[in-house]
Amino acid sequence: MSLSTHLFQRRRLLLLCAATLALHYVAIDWVGGRLAAQTHRPSPLPPSLMTAQLRLALPKHVDTPPAAEVQPLPPAAQPAPKPRPKPAPQPAAEPAPPAAEPSAATDSSATTAPTSDAAATADANAGAGAAQPGAAQAQTGTPPPPNAAGATPAAAVPVDAAPPQGMRRYKVNLPPSASFDMDVARVDADGTKWTGAAAMTWHTDGSNYTASLEAGISLLVTRVNLLVMRSSGTIDDFGIAPVSGTQKRARRAETATHFNRDAGTITFSASERSYPLMVGAQDMTTVPFQLGGIGRADVNQFSSDIDMQVGEDKEANIFRFQLVGEEELETRMGKVVTWHLSRPPRPGSYSSRLDVWLAPGLNWYPIQLRNTEASGALTTQTVSKITMTESGK
Repeated sequence: MSLSTHLFQRRRLLLLCAATLALHYVAIDWVGGRLAAQTHRPSPLPPSLMTAQLRLALPKHVDTPPAAEVQPLPPAAQPAPKPRPKPAPQPAAEPAPPAAEPSAATDSSATTAPTSDAAATADANAGAGAAQPGAAQAQTGTPPPPNAAGATPAAAVPVDAAPPQGMRRYKVNLPPSASFDMDVARVDADGTKWTGAAAMTWHTDGSNYTASLEAGISLLVTRVNLLVMRSSGTIDDFGIAPVSGTQKRARRAETATHFNRDAGTITFSASERSYPLMVGAQDMTTVPFQLGGIGRADVNQFSSDIDMQVGEDKEANIFRFQLVGEEELETRMGKVVTWHLSRPPRPGSYSSRLDVWLAPGLNWYPIQLRNTEASGALTTQTVSKITMTESGK
């Protein structure tokens, strides 16, 4: 084979290899472009939103002394009726004196009148003498002498007494205003199941507040309210300070609870009882938000049981809430991390159980409420939507 022929074959082989490489490059580029176009094709589905939820370390539990007992106030003492004065005996009519002795009758009447005047004068002087030392002491500032029993008269009790300060005080940072849509699931004592809806509101401007809860179940084409509660009042150094609260349960008349802060008492429309008003007292509508404010201010306050006085219907008992632990709830908003608090039954005070689930990552709002009645009936309300509202509106 000549040298020219050999070079020609080598050149053809090189051209063939170059053409093959070019074809592979074009093919790879075309396939890559098609794959990229398919990968970045917009999806008709909305993009999913990843949210991070706040998980806080649970505080170490500390034993809490037994909850205090609050007894109703005794009925107001009624003043004893003053005895009616006995009528003075009427003197017997004296027979007319003989006409021959007119001077005797005249002398008798003349001596009787001066005697009465002298007695009245003596009584007046005695009263003046008794009042004079007190007047002198009031002017000079000298303390009055002990009375006959050796004791100094007691000081007058003020009419507007301050509320008793026997309850534990908590730091409170209340959550912002919001409205809540809730799903209701009820199971009667006989196992019958019901479903419904509830609406809960919490509005505050930092100085005043209003709160409400309206829960009902669906019956074919109608709705029956199980419970309607409303509360209004102010915000003080101890959190929510209710002024009045109302409750309306199914097939029952509406009742009202009044927090008389000037008098330091809690009174009821359905009962003549009254209770002393304790620090941090709440009504049933405000309890979940007060608990949320306690957790929002300092989670370590949940290391011990939370005691608060709650006025409802006809009584004002001490509710003790215990931290059960952290739980993740399935809601229509997705999975929500919550802290579960429970108020177990208390013999002699209340026979039902109340459970509250607070969400630390959602302003410590109450996400689920559950009431277990003494009969075994169970009502659970779970938040399905939260709408933040402008403060004070």
